[in-house]
Amino acid sequence: MPLHRGPEGPDARPMSVNPFFGQADPVGEMTEAPPRHRLPDGPLPPATAYQLVHDELMLDGNARLNLATFVTTWMEPQAATLMGECLDKNMIDKDEYPRTAELERRCVAMLADLWNAPDPSAAVGCSTTGSSEACMLAGMALKRRWAQRNADRCPGARPNLVMGVNVQVCWEKFCTFWEVEARQVPMEGDRFHLDPRAAAELCDENTIGVVGVLGSTFDGSYEPIAELCAELDRLRERTGLDVPVHVDGASGAMVAPFLDPDLVWDFRLPRVSSINTSGHKYGLVYPGVGWALWRTPAELPEELVFRVNYLGGDMPTFALNFSRPGAQVVAQYYTFLRLGREGYRAVQQAARDVATQLAAGVAELGDFRLLTRGDELPVLAFTTAPEVSAYDVFDVSRRMRERGWLVPAYTFPAHREDLSVLRVVCRNGFSSDLADLFLDDLRLLLPELHRQPHPWTRDKEAATGFHH
Repeated sequence: MPLHRGPEGPDARPMSVNPFFGQADPVGEMTEAPPRHRLPDGPLPPATAYQLVHDELMLDGNARLNLATFVTTWMEPQAATLMGECLDKNMIDKDEYPRTAELERRCVAMLADLWNAPDPSAAVGCSTTGSSEACMLAGMALKRRWAQRNADRCPGARPNLVMGVNVQVCWEKFCTFWEVEARQVPMEGDRFHLDPRAAAELCDENTIGVVGVLGSTFDGSYEPIAELCAELDRLRERTGLDVPVHVDGASGAMVAPFLDPDLVWDFRLPRVSSINTSGHKYGLVYPGVGWALWRTPAELPEELVFRVNYLGGDMPTFALNFSRPGAQVVAQYYTFLRLGREGYRAVQQAARDVATQLAAGVAELGDFRLLTRGDELPVLAFTTAPEVSAYDVFDVSRRMRERGWLVPAYTFPAHREDLSVLRVVCRNGFSSDLADLFLDDLRLLLPELHRQPHPWTRDKEAATGFHH
């Protein structure tokens, strides 16, 4: 979560309250306006408190038009009802809420089967608050297994983790928090993610693992996991180094099994030790749930699993968080039950169809060059064509926001800092009709942009709220 600071000065202006918020007498309940940055001296009627918060939140962007986020912004009313019924259930208290725990166990088993674990009944896994926590847990397991293999050299040796420069920021956090050297493969030319051979060349006896990303957030492309494993197989043959792979499938692990069943990226590859995904992305659940799975119990060192005597029950747990609501896990099980394999295939295919059609429409405008076309993750990334000089992607992002569309514009990382792109994430709920409206607004905007004398953006870091 982002860090926040308190107010820099005294609370000079209290909140404004409409007299009509009084439940019966328009002024009877309005003794004083509540402060903004300290607890009020007394309570407010619930309707008044609701309306104050509700009105302020109207200034947020429309989540359905947020084309920056991968996170689910629409679920069925029945799912929302189930979530409301489970908000008071503490997910960690498995002894008091055994059926919620059972639904979590079933979700893990379903994912193990979906990801082709050799023995789904032997695979181990857990729910998390999202892929960031799942990645932290997977990284911890990799580091502990490396330490066990190198007990004669630890703690003097410094571990490292190999990844592409395009990884999500949670991996940089993991390396910082757990004192692991991050070895990153840079982008080169039109390769915007990890190169398997370059990754293998960065490995040594201190490498705890290599992270492969099934669906880069920068452009929506799949990394070649099978090729990565093959390169690490050849590395073992040459040097004896046996380096495991973790697949960060935050988005793609809930897309590829349904739309690309012949793509080999999961536990079918013996070198893949663990996989994570975000249930709240293409798992189609509201924010707050992720999943981490390990091929077998051997991949998850037992000493990392805490067995807590909690409220009278023996509870094995592997998590960075403790108390959290069971609502998102229940919603995940509902969605698995509701859709099944064929339903997920239909939903993800619809999203991919919208993405590829939108990409074709953007290309037809003539002002843009596509980097990806939505045929892997339902995501398209594009930049301005070489001949366009009057505006840049940051101008487009800013002007589209005026029409309600939240489209991130950002610069690529090391070795491709020269490249700035726009990215559109097509999620369930972003229909072909909305895509047509998006294209209409973009098309209407182009003549105005062409009349600019030059791009207006000077500080590209401050030009967008998107920071990967």
